[in-house]
Amino acid sequence: MVDPTPPPYRVLARKYRPTTLAGLVGQDVAVRTLGNAFASGRIAQAYLLTGVRGVGKTTTARIIARGLNCIDGPTAEPCGVCVHCRAIGEDRHLDVLEMDAASRTGIDNIRELLDGARYLPTSARYKVYIIDEVHMLSEKAFNALLKTLEEPPPHVRFVFATTEIRRVPITVLSRCQRFDLRRVDAEVLVKHFAKIAADEGVGAEPEALSLIARAADGSVRDGLSLLDQAIAHGDGTVAAATVRAMLGLGDRAAVYDLFEHLMAGAIAKALAELQRQYGSGADPLVVLQDLLELTHGLTRLKVAPDAARTGTELERVRGAAMAERLPMPVLARAWQMLLKGLGEARLAPSTLAAAEMVLVRLAYVADLPTPGELVRTLAGEAAPRTTPDPRPAPGARTPEAKAVPAIQALVPEAKAAPAPAPVLANFADVVALAEARREAVLAAQLRGSVRPVRFEDGRIEIQPTTDAPPRLANDLAERLRAWTGRQWFVTIAPSGGGPTLREEAAAASAARLQRLAAEPLVAAVLAAFPGARIDGITPRPEGPREKGTNKA
Repeated sequence: MVDPTPPPYRVLARKYRPTTLAGLVGQDVAVRTLGNAFASGRIAQAYLLTGVRGVGKTTTARIIARGLNCIDGPTAEPCGVCVHCRAIGEDRHLDVLEMDAASRTGIDNIRELLDGARYLPTSARYKVYIIDEVHMLSEKAFNALLKTLEEPPPHVRFVFATTEIRRVPITVLSRCQRFDLRRVDAEVLVKHFAKIAADEGVGAEPEALSLIARAADGSVRDGLSLLDQAIAHGDGTVAAATVRAMLGLGDRAAVYDLFEHLMAGAIAKALAELQRQYGSGADPLVVLQDLLELTHGLTRLKVAPDAARTGTELERVRGAAMAERLPMPVLARAWQMLLKGLGEARLAPSTLAAAEMVLVRLAYVADLPTPGELVRTLAGEAAPRTTPDPRPAPGARTPEAKAVPAIQALVPEAKAAPAPAPVLANFADVVALAEARREAVLAAQLRGSVRPVRFEDGRIEIQPTTDAPPRLANDLAERLRAWTGRQWFVTIAPSGGGPTLREEAAAASAARLQRLAAEPLVAAVLAAFPGARIDGITPRPEGPREKGTNKA
């Protein structure tokens, strides 16, 4: 009897999960390296796969497990039909253990895993341990894993996956072959989604697939989830308008209209357009992001006009015309204001009100000259001032003093002579210059955390102490360049440095105290009072001699 129940639906991200290295999307470097390793038999004892979500870390780990245990292997192209390939694909193979470190973080879980690693595989060639989100393991768990990871049994292989590589200890990194799975380019995602849509018998507009690829942000899994949702939302077809409504995006042409209103200073039209897009379901934050992306695209077209060839017809025609019309300083200013406004809108109680305020600011500065144009204009139009007669006219009221506009300060009345560049003869002069420039923190670091090795004009070689800041050499070079007006090279030597200036001062003070203690009178006082010591030397203040006293 045939079961009338249809098979359960599998989402596209699982249905089209690659089963071979060749099927991985956008990971050519990892595919080539792993393929060559399998072909030459140079299979590592542990692999570490890192990258953002949805780029194929767990999928690659399972493909490696298949390739190691395939009946035709080890091979980079597992057959997919043998008993081992099928069991691994169905997640029921006894010798391939997949552990989620996010839920099993403790040392007891690792000990249980390592106890099983001592025994031979039940049926496969290798025991493969796949640990997902390995950075979630505790410090003790990592330490328990180190020895086995460095010298595992010959029948054991480890495959780790993580989205936060910086949280994995360096001791673990040094024992693994690392593969960085990069974000997949939007063009590659569009081709991949178009192929899947064709296999599913779904009509998809190229612009709709481009919107999905852009929203996926380099993640194949996120993109397939969005494509799955778009197919259901569009009842079997994927249209650009449907995807925009699903993602809360504004019409691309409307984004160009809004940007043109802003650059023309038409704030009323800009606010009306924002309200129209908001009424159509567009998120104000997404509108600001679209404006930010459009500003970036126009800037690219400004510096590289050939970039328009790979864009849509709207970008090729309308975008190129806008990029040619808008000067670079205006685009740079719009980028800075939108970037700052986007951060403010994310924190504001009302994102719509915050977005409107961003548009108001952007529209009101659109027709203002850039700072560079303003300085050039003021420098060219400033006329020499005449000294006014301080006596008021007969019968006239004495006007109150008016504040000088801030913009007037950009025009200097007279050019002051440039200050002479400081002369630096040794490292002590550098510290003195830092103190004169009120760089107290830098001066203290140079005194106590630097052992001078060599000093030349324009070049300093130092040996930092263990407590020196890591960027001390770079900071010193930048400050010297700003103070002297020329390039200074500050290099670090591993050894050969002399005492620090603080140590030299302490040694000089100790020598003075030692000389003072050798004086007959001081020595007699110290002998008369056992346990006494000289803590310091205080110079006698200069003043008028008292009557009947002699100055010693």
